[in-house]
Amino acid sequence: MINVFQPTLGEQELAAINEVFASGWLGRGPRTAAFVQEFADHLGVPAEHLTPVNSCTEAMFTTIALLGVGVGDEVVMPSVSFVGAANAVASAGAQPVFCDVDPYTLNPTADHIAAKLTGRTAAVMILHYGGYPGQLTEIADLCRGRGIPLIEDAACAVASRVSGGACGTVGDFGAWSFDAMKILVMGDGGMLYCRDTRLSHRAAQLTFLGLSQPSGMSQATATAQRWWEFDVECFGRRSSINDIDAAVGSVQLRRLPEFVARRREIVERYDAAFAGIDGLRPPPPLPPGDTTSYYFYWIGLPDGTRDAIARHLYERGIYTTFRYQPLHLIAAYGSGASLPGAEQAAQETLCLPLHQGMDEATVEKVIDETLAAVASLRKVPRLSTREV
Repeated sequence: MINVFQPTLGEQELAAINEVFASGWLGRGPRTAAFVQEFADHLGVPAEHLTPVNSCTEAMFTTIALLGVGVGDEVVMPSVSFVGAANAVASAGAQPVFCDVDPYTLNPTADHIAAKLTGRTAAVMILHYGGYPGQLTEIADLCRGRGIPLIEDAACAVASRVSGGACGTVGDFGAWSFDAMKILVMGDGGMLYCRDTRLSHRAAQLTFLGLSQPSGMSQATATAQRWWEFDVECFGRRSSINDIDAAVGSVQLRRLPEFVARRREIVERYDAAFAGIDGLRPPPPLPPGDTTSYYFYWIGLPDGTRDAIARHLYERGIYTTFRYQPLHLIAAYGSGASLPGAEQAAQETLCLPLHQGMDEATVEKVIDETLAAVASLRKVPRLSTREV
């Protein structure tokens, strides 16, 4: 089966894991600190702004806690978002307020966000769909003008940038994912960015037992006293990564440029093959100055054939999917909103396989089978009696 997502792992990652094993220390330690510094260099920010966590979802939960969001508050987010984002808000007793998205980019516009802001809005949380930054600069300006914190879900955007910097660092908070389906993988893992370093310090406590400072061997010196003692400043969880995760992440980060370059080649091949095909809409082009991670390649199938085309491809060994199910349609969040753009996207959009492990034959198979499915399943309008 040709997968939508697939990591690229090999001898380099195994060698890094073996080094950790040989060190005798597997937990959070020097390799975790090294990965944080390396990722900070990749983003172009000081490492003191970053906190390593065990998932992007954990980064979102931590951010909501840092902001003190709770009962009576609202957090505006696009309906086409990952469920973890809404869960972070709802679990705090606040209300996720879902806004619409452009049905072609699947990102919200600044106008979509602005239409949902109220006096109860405690934060705005946006997703960079498929790695495409969307109207990040405009939304950041909107939030700054209103004095509302902006949270970027950059899970899809590990290599995406706008003129103002790396996605995830333009707003007040950013969250990345390194899970098994992402471009840079470490099994599970994530990173949290806080513009305010005081909040980064608090995030480090919230994600490591609320300790005021590390204890144990890392604090032991010939002159230290009772290095095993500690204090608790807040009631935190234990949700950091470990040195095994970080060792794999460091290798993956070094390989990231080649991964993104290969994904760009596949996207360009898809774009060329699908241009001008009736009944198939490729993703819109990137605005000048923006870069993307090429995480998703999504096509629009506006004539009601999407589900049949997905089945056609699956029967021929090609897995496809739609990400992400509109959250305003999930009863648990109590939305009741009508969001036509998100609902249109949910009916028309299909994500095709896109990962750096695809060879030319695989890419051509996806193209050929997709074109064949569109040609055979596209609805042909009936002629009126005057046209017969």
